Amino acid sequence: MIEKVSKYINPIQLEELYREINNCPHKLLGPHKVEEGQLFITYRINASEVTIIDKATNTEYSMLPYEDRGLYVVLVDGEAIRSYEIRTRYLDNTTITVVDPYSFDPMIGDLDTHLFRHGTHYEIYKKLGAHVITINGVRGTYFAVWAPNARKVSVVGEFNCWDARLHPMRLLESCGIHELFIPGVEEGAIYKYQIRTRDDRVLYKADPYANSSELRPRNASVVADLTNYRWEDKVWQKKKYKKDRNSLRKEAMSIYEMHLGSWRKHNNGTEDGFYNYRELAVEVADYVSNMGYTHVELLGIAEHPFDGSWGYQVTGYYAPTRRYGKPEDFMFFVDYLHRKGIGVILDWVPAHFPKDDFGLSRFDGEPLYEYPNPKMGEHPEWGTYIFNYSKKEVINFLLANALFWLKEFHLDGLRVDAVASMLYLDYGKNPGEWIPNKNGGRENLDVVEFFRHMNAIIQEKLPWAMMIAEESTSWEGVTAPAKTNGLGFLYKWNMGWMNDFLEYMKLDPYFRQFNHHKLTFSLMYAYSENFIQVLSHDEVVHGKGSMIQKMPGEYDDKFSNLRVAYGFMYAHPGKKLLFMGQEFAQWQEWSEARGLDWGILEYERHAQMQQYVKSLNHLYRRYNAFYANDCEAIGFEWLDCTHAELSLIAFIRRGTTKKNHLLVVCNFTPVDREDYEIGVLAPGTYTQIFNSDLIEFGGKGNGIVTSVKAVQEEYNKKPYKIRLEVPGLSFMAFRYNE
Repeated sequence: MIEKVSKYINPIQLEELYREINNCPHKLLGPHKVEEGQLFITYRINASEVTIIDKATNTEYSMLPYEDRGLYVVLVDGEAIRSYEIRTRYLDNTTITVVDPYSFDPMIGDLDTHLFRHGTHYEIYKKLGAHVITINGVRGTYFAVWAPNARKVSVVGEFNCWDARLHPMRLLESCGIHELFIPGVEEGAIYKYQIRTRDDRVLYKADPYANSSELRPRNASVVADLTNYRWEDKVWQKKKYKKDRNSLRKEAMSIYEMHLGSWRKHNNGTEDGFYNYRELAVEVADYVSNMGYTHVELLGIAEHPFDGSWGYQVTGYYAPTRRYGKPEDFMFFVDYLHRKGIGVILDWVPAHFPKDDFGLSRFDGEPLYEYPNPKMGEHPEWGTYIFNYSKKEVINFLLANALFWLKEFHLDGLRVDAVASMLYLDYGKNPGEWIPNKNGGRENLDVVEFFRHMNAIIQEKLPWAMMIAEESTSWEGVTAPAKTNGLGFLYKWNMGWMNDFLEYMKLDPYFRQFNHHKLTFSLMYAYSENFIQVLSHDEVVHGKGSMIQKMPGEYDDKFSNLRVAYGFMYAHPGKKLLFMGQEFAQWQEWSEARGLDWGILEYERHAQMQQYVKSLNHLYRRYNAFYANDCEAIGFEWLDCTHAELSLIAFIRRGTTKKNHLLVVCNFTPVDREDYEIGVLAPGTYTQIFNSDLIEFGGKGNGIVTSVKAVQEEYNKKPYKIRLEVPGLSFMAFRYNE
């Protein structure tokens, strides 16, 4: 029989198998229809006996060794065997019976490879990665990875003793994808890809499309099955799917930005003190709902090796970090918050990735996900690689990843990190360290196209999804629709306002009069984009101090300053975002290594600040004048912004009707202004609905009135005027009807 078989065995393929460089194992291994019947070939190292078992008839066929190097063959005539197992007895007398991995056809078709090569396979994550499936009644895991420059790729894991000789993958030459279905591999199996490079190096890589990972510092991928979770947020989803770009801009949006690992920590000796996603779901939902927030925004939870990166240097783009549980646990987190009426936004990082050996860096031995030229492909300041946005398969990886989080995990939006670093070729680089674009400019034209493509597709497929840009420059049209040559985002973080306003608030109140423009300038461009007013995590780390530390003055003055700061933020056009801990004036600046200082709420001023922010949130959501026209100039009008020497401002916020318009007054000095006159546009009664100087907020109880009456007397070019007592360092709001 060996002589008959020899003519069907390609000696080159066989030698490549022995040398562990064969990237087309299915041409050699598995079942083959030949002239004499069926030829079965398998590779079993250290075997003493190998048997083919016809599952239909239980007939057994003993296989013969071929060249005594681990290859076994048998030639079977008669009716074709359609389903079979291989039983192997090893030299140590252990016996293992498995279905042959090399008896299955590829699950990736021509349409898949065509779309992937063109960057438009928006569900490529359902093809690449590791997926628990059943084929012809056989349950196992289908593995597929893109590694076009690899000489050979094998799946290695606990299920094959990390032996790369046992499961070499088949290369689909048209697209550079390697694939293999391995029967018997179940959810929870730990694995990597062993990649042999063209220059004969051996790499062990985590799966770029894996849905789960080991807990760091371990870094292997873990087979996960995302189809098991049963969602219960149908009410939220039904409501969400009725929304679109225009309706979202008119909704209230008060975001609680949070880092899951340090919001709270256990003190019972558990791993790093981390709460599980399921534990967090209940506590976060209760707290955020009680505080009046509409959404939470999570610092990056895609798998990352280094805690100190806060999730912004990602190695597992399709995997929620194992620090807080399994993928279905994170699904529960989102699901539970939705059931409690809270939206969930995730920080997403398509700008760069770390150089860890097991990650995306030089994935198949060559620059694959990154630009090959260091002047394009590296961030000198961050020590990371930059994605190659000119490569369609890389674009597909990122586009599909955005859709993956929104669809598979029911997220309501993505905040895209470090957009400026993507848009500018010279970002963080010195002259000579970057390459101009084809027009000689500094703009990365590939990134512009990527954003337009991404946001257009998301707008088409998921019109309710909130795509938010953290963009720190004056790039025009960040939130203009992609079809009008904008970048297509729904919102942009207002970094300019944040920087100016914090610089203003840090000043001793006496000097604020000389920096009045830092307070008012943001209204010059407030409608150039759809903005979110942010006081984010970046402002309370690395020596910048917490929000309360930034405030000038003695102890009580700091709290008064912070109250008026938050009041102005909530009244300013734009949606709202405040980082965790700042709602109760955490004294220490934030660190990912420790939990928030919840114990500080035992002190009166901190508890009062928490109550103040809670009241602000509920005030904000109660009156649509604070949010309905955030993106329309009709929503805001100055009444008094010229008294720089007083550091006092007044303005109007308008809603969707002529009823319940709001007058806002902010005093940024500690000086009480008694009988202060403000010109107003409408007659009638102005009812006080908020005063930051209430005793319950830690104030002095000044300026408290039920209402004031406008008199018909021209003042400051307005036809009417009112008189108020304006407490020092205060924020007040009044309701009136035109």
